[in-house]
Amino acid sequence: MIKTFEFSPLQENTYVLADDATGEAVIIDPGCYDQSEKEELGKFIDDNKLNVKYVLLTHAHLDHVFGVAYVKRKFGIKAYLHEFDMVIYNDVPTRCTLYGLRGYEPSTIDEFLKEGDQFRFGNTVLDVIFVPGHAPGHVAFVNHAERYVIGGDVLFKGSVGRTDFPYCNHADLLNSIRTEFFTLPDDYIVYPGHMDPTTIGQEKRTNPYVKAM
Repeated sequence: MIKTFEFSPLQENTYVLADDATGEAVIIDPGCYDQSEKEELGKFIDDNKLNVKYVLLTHAHLDHVFGVAYVKRKFGIKAYLHEFDMVIYNDVPTRCTLYGLRGYEPSTIDEFLKEGDQFRFGNTVLDVIFVPGHAPGHVAFVNHAERYVIGGDVLFKGSVGRTDFPYCNHADLLNSIRTEFFTLPDDYIVYPGHMDPTTIGQEKRTNPYVKAM
């Protein structure tokens, strides 16, 4: 099961992935901003009697980490992020102040993840791929058995991740798409950090930012 929540004024996609056979689950990019959004996420997990094992972060931009402290506390789980993104994660309180976003609760990252890691919950396996560009430590999570990618802010339907923030690199972003995303089969579904899902094949054919790659 893949459940998508659109949270915060920045319309970020938070994902709950659950193994149907066991009820074990992971939360990816908890962007729940205010208390009502946090309660919405928690209620879904409680109502479905899910056993959350990890909170996984594709990257550390503020809209993807608003709810880290909440889910760690509620479910007693560890948070995982690539080490290269700690410079961004540590700056989130300053960014929230700059943008007038109140109420952010800082929290720690418990473990660093890296390319090649696998996260297992029940019978489900997610493979970690390293896809820098939009952020220096950006990763994505691939489920080869079910043929999908939780892609963060790398590739969107008809677009790509922004590279005008600090620590972004446009050449790295395009290289990540070319060498990591576009080497996956065309039918793999991409669940992005914003907007609707797409497929690898559709973006190869029609995405104006990467079509010529």
